[in-house]
Amino acid sequence: MTTDLENKHAGQAIDLEANKMGTAPIGKLLASMAWPAILSMLINALYNVVDSMFVAMVSQKALTAVSLVMPIQMLMISLAVGSAVGVNSLIARRLGAKRQEEADKAASTSVRIGLFNYILFAIVGIFLTRPFMNLYTDDPEIFDGGVTYLSIVTIFSLFSMVEIQLEKVLQATGNMISPMIISLSGAVTNLIMDPILIFGLLGAPKLDIAGAAIATVMGQCVSLCVAVFTIRRKEHDVKIHIRGFKMDWNVVRDIYGVGFPSIIMQSIGSVMLLGYNAILAASATAVAVLGVYYKLQSFIFMPVFGLNQGAMPIMGYNFGARNKKRLMHAYKNALITAVVIMAIGTILFQLFPEVFLRMFSANEAMMEMGVPALRIISLCFLPAAFGIMTSTLFQGTGHGVYSLIGSLLRQLVGILPLAYILYHVGGVTVSWASFPLAEIIGLAYSAIMLRHLYRKEIKHL
Repeated sequence: MTTDLENKHAGQAIDLEANKMGTAPIGKLLASMAWPAILSMLINALYNVVDSMFVAMVSQKALTAVSLVMPIQMLMISLAVGSAVGVNSLIARRLGAKRQEEADKAASTSVRIGLFNYILFAIVGIFLTRPFMNLYTDDPEIFDGGVTYLSIVTIFSLFSMVEIQLEKVLQATGNMISPMIISLSGAVTNLIMDPILIFGLLGAPKLDIAGAAIATVMGQCVSLCVAVFTIRRKEHDVKIHIRGFKMDWNVVRDIYGVGFPSIIMQSIGSVMLLGYNAILAASATAVAVLGVYYKLQSFIFMPVFGLNQGAMPIMGYNFGARNKKRLMHAYKNALITAVVIMAIGTILFQLFPEVFLRMFSANEAMMEMGVPALRIISLCFLPAAFGIMTSTLFQGTGHGVYSLIGSLLRQLVGILPLAYILYHVGGVTVSWASFPLAEIIGLAYSAIMLRHLYRKEIKHL
């Protein structure tokens, strides 16, 4: 005769066996979960890249305007994705620990977090766009273009803020296909509407920069509609409650225990770019080159971030299930894959910088400055692979603050001071070396904290 306790443990074992994140071979599992996320992230990268490519056809000043407002767009994404990372990590860990009710509460809370994030940036769009542009330019064309673009994408950011939360809820349960389809629907919409609205095709008005912003918002709206449809049409491993749901502030605290450091970590990139733009402010060409680099590098980094999204639920689930072997196997497989992706990216940037710059209608001045910039900055790709995947392990195990400190070291303690010094010592070209130098600092820190985490917690699972 079995006892109630034995029956309970048997039931837990069956549940664990039923979840692929606890049983499936790690290599195949990571591939199956990562490739949709990688494709989804590449699709998301298309939003800004496509906008910039078409805007560059309008004028270089239009491209500079979009480049100047990019840090605010990055800040929006940082807030949305950082919050969603906390949701993703909490849902995965609670599912791994068989705490279904708490997983459901985290999923339901995510929608409210998305609405709160929207309100913040709607306020920014209404009141702060003009003061922001005044800080960086006195050129009327660049100023007006930046204000127009930024106002539209912030005031109408509701769609993206909620949609990102829903994507991460689905990813936390191991469902990577649906988020890919959600992202694809928005990207296709944006790709179609960009030339129509920017250049006034098919009877539409010619809206220039405003058209690019409206096309982006339309894509985000379509993505949200597809996300809501996906969640409503069938059962998922977690349930989202809208009516009658009461916020559990303990759940909010747990979400932001990982999410807040992630928000700060990702926002640091925006702060860094704002600071770098200020260093380069005397040269509109240099600002445009830096903006183009960030558009281009997204196609290298986004696959790694997609890998991050595929790996995090696996790490979180197996950490919650106290399965050290599967946790570390997932980390090692993800790290090797990230290194391969970054190596390919480095080779491409070293061999074909001219090709990439021509995608943005680069003039002679941009080519002269941009070619060495892409070659120098891309040297940061390989050390960044280790930093990103180790950060994924930190976040998946609930130690988001480790990732935060690493980002601070790389971008604020590393890139900005080094960029300032190198710029004044050797000019714009020399300043680009701040990127690989800062990543080396980040690599050293990540290695130290990985060893600490393993000895303190992972070793004893």
